[in-house]
Amino acid sequence: MIEKAVLEALDEVMDPELDEPITTLGFVRSVELADGVLTVHLRLPTAFCSPNFAYLMASDAKDALRELAEHVVVVLDDHHDSDVINRGIAADAGFVGTYGEEASRDLEELRLTFRRKAHAAAMERAVRDVPPDRLRSLTLGDLPASKATEALRRRRSALGFSAAPDAPVLVDDHGVPLPPGRLPLRLRFARSVGISIEGNAHFCRGLLRTRYAMEETA
Repeated sequence: MIEKAVLEALDEVMDPELDEPITTLGFVRSVELADGVLTVHLRLPTAFCSPNFAYLMASDAKDALRELAEHVVVVLDDHHDSDVINRGIAADAGFVGTYGEEASRDLEELRLTFRRKAHAAAMERAVRDVPPDRLRSLTLGDLPASKATEALRRRRSALGFSAAPDAPVLVDDHGVPLPPGRLPLRLRFARSVGISIEGNAHFCRGLLRTRYAMEETA
């Protein structure tokens, strides 16, 4: 029962670059509840994944689990900076607090960058089957009920953009409606972002399966 609740909570934790839950990507290695302490081990496709990405996922995982147990421990396994990251997560020190001078920018800036990329990709997917002559006036209320539309609404909410039915679908990274002349370029960019995200996710799954092949068959 606790494992199901943990995995459901971690469904909301996204890999910032791949825009997928860490659960579906296979990054959750184990879950254990003992003496009131909930311990979750995470794993990544390689030992050299960027420390800021790794810290962001581990920190978000701990935040997502705080309501499930009095004490939550999130451990990142097999990363070249596991010791540093795990100490920072345990102390709730934040990325800058953990890495100090080495932290060139805060995680919130990184998070914003990838939320914008995820939104662009979701926007393009949601309008892929819309006739070109309807794009200029398209609103969220015009979109069909679908997974693509729901994903777009979530990405907009994460950025603080309006999710009202009359809100324009095609907007820039700041939520400003795009003039007609910019639509083709914006959609081409969004499509390229989506292809990159999908390709990276496929590649990372392959790396993860290879790295932990013996563990998966044990």
